[in-house]
Amino acid sequence: MVSDASGWYARLDRECSDRIEQLETWISSWEEATRHGIPIAATLPNFWPTLPAGLLSDPGAVLDHLLARYEAESDGRSPRGAYATPAKFAESILADELKNSRANTKKAPLPTLTLSALPPGFHAYAQQFNQNVSDELDEDCDDNCDGLQTRTGIPIPFADPSVGAGVFPARLFRIHTERSDKFTDEERKQDTLDLLNGLQLLDGSEVAVKCARHRLLIALCRCGLVDLDGDGDESKIGRKDAEIILKNAVQTGDALRGEWPWTEKPGLLVCRPPWLRIKDRFRGHPDGSNLRKELSRQLRNTAEKDGTRRFSTLRGNVNLYRLFLERGMQLVRDEGRVRMIVPDSLLREKSSIPLRKLMIESNQWTTSWSFPENQRVFPGVTQGVLVLSITTGGSTQTMKSFGPLEATEISTQSGLKTKAPFMELTRPSWTVWTRGTWAVPRMPRDPYERRRVIRAIEDLANKPRLSEDSNWLNPSGKPIRVRVGEIDQTNWSDDISEWALGARGVPFIRGTHFRTKGSEISINHPAYNSKINSESPERAHARWTGPIKPRGQPRLACQAIVNAQLERRLRWAVVPQDCVLGNSVNFLELPVEVLDKLAEKHGSVGKGLLWLAAHLNSEMLDLWSRAWAANNNVNNYEIESLPFPQPREIRSIST
Repeated sequence: MVSDASGWYARLDRECSDRIEQLETWISSWEEATRHGIPIAATLPNFWPTLPAGLLSDPGAVLDHLLARYEAESDGRSPRGAYATPAKFAESILADELKNSRANTKKAPLPTLTLSALPPGFHAYAQQFNQNVSDELDEDCDDNCDGLQTRTGIPIPFADPSVGAGVFPARLFRIHTERSDKFTDEERKQDTLDLLNGLQLLDGSEVAVKCARHRLLIALCRCGLVDLDGDGDESKIGRKDAEIILKNAVQTGDALRGEWPWTEKPGLLVCRPPWLRIKDRFRGHPDGSNLRKELSRQLRNTAEKDGTRRFSTLRGNVNLYRLFLERGMQLVRDEGRVRMIVPDSLLREKSSIPLRKLMIESNQWTTSWSFPENQRVFPGVTQGVLVLSITTGGSTQTMKSFGPLEATEISTQSGLKTKAPFMELTRPSWTVWTRGTWAVPRMPRDPYERRRVIRAIEDLANKPRLSEDSNWLNPSGKPIRVRVGEIDQTNWSDDISEWALGARGVPFIRGTHFRTKGSEISINHPAYNSKINSESPERAHARWTGPIKPRGQPRLACQAIVNAQLERRLRWAVVPQDCVLGNSVNFLELPVEVLDKLAEKHGSVGKGLLWLAAHLNSEMLDLWSRAWAANNNVNNYEIESLPFPQPREIRSIST
């Protein structure tokens, strides 16, 4: 079905290349189909390609994808890589957020005592009883009539600072409609007006805002809340009135650099912000470089009215989703709620440490849903997906981390199904595990394997790190550093060729040359293993003829990129002194004092490195490295922060 959909969009581009025209035609046809109660395929222009069944059933998903393609192209990115938030996923997030709120239906009044029916001696008791009943009724009204939520239990104002085509509010209308089925027509209409007037939806694209307004109008009609062709009645809002409200509710603006257009702070903010690095903006624009520099400068200098910088977590090459998350926590009122869909890498990557500290130390990070890359929650996207749940203000004492989740565990009724795996991270142990970086470990699904990982983390968390001068191998005080292989395979491709016996050149080592056999890891290169088949991938790109020379000493190297399907995260091996390393391989730069110590204890540097490699390939360290991996790339800081226990402290992890 996915391939059919992709083919349909490609055929549509051939018939109608103007993406704005595609959006306008689609949403107009959707309204026409809604008005007459017919499939949207019957209202599309004749020259449009035939709509596959997979797209026929959800016009909103097509609108979301058409808009994502338009925005990708306007950013200079490929429309083929565009994706939109699946409606079912959006509804599951809303269902989870609202599952503890209930629709406020009128209760039958509690009985009171008539004073005239009682003897004079009971009058004081009856007056007190009646006062208690009155207080209970007033208190119940205060809980639901304070303007902080609708009668259907939806917190208002409801905000989305990157609304796109409006998938979250459209799904919110469905929940609102289901919860108001026992209301009278007048009650439902009034509560719908309260909800619409409590919407705060923003987007930087005029095209997106126009699509969202029109889409929400159609969604309201489909829910029986708006009359598309008239002035409305006691149960429905008229089209003109709805359009006026939506014009104020959905506005064009920049949530990051601009001021929030509404005065009242949101009670609930739900959003899937752009997952886009600043350096990837304006790729196709002729003045893209200057535009990116100006955007970065403006974001760094954006200040609040009191002069303080708006973004305290802006570091390095920033991805926009981080700024939207920080901004969302600023916008929502105290004790309000933020739900945001971001990349799963936020849980562990070093560049997100300031953001995680803000979430933990100045807010209450309550839950996280983590979907690994292979679940493809967003069709066509291989990146892991994370759903954050935050209550603004205070600090975090316990966070419930769900994962690794499967796409089948999403529920539009309860958010997640009841058997979804989770663990609770409590502040004392969490602090020790991460040294205050608040990373969240990547856990396996199997309960036995989860216990092994937790045991490894608990045993290693207090050990010195590989790069620290306090570790047992490095008494000199000179740090052990992790370096990337000296050959950039892209820039030096002309000097890299197939290995041929007797040909000029030296061995070129890359990730493919690391071999695991049983519990041992070694280098499998044709220069050192003549039995390698002539068709083997180890022979391709295995010879170096460029000007960079070998280091002249053996080195302890680590495979820099590990396939997600392999059992191991890191593979350590000793590379001979006569080879060069590609940039897909990392190696340890050991101080001379450390090398001398290894040679003295083991007879030679090479033997000492083999002993050290076996130590680093231990089961405990592998469990640790897989638990704290941000992604498939092995970053230098990840290796440098490995716990480094003495060999006698290494043991098998079991339950």
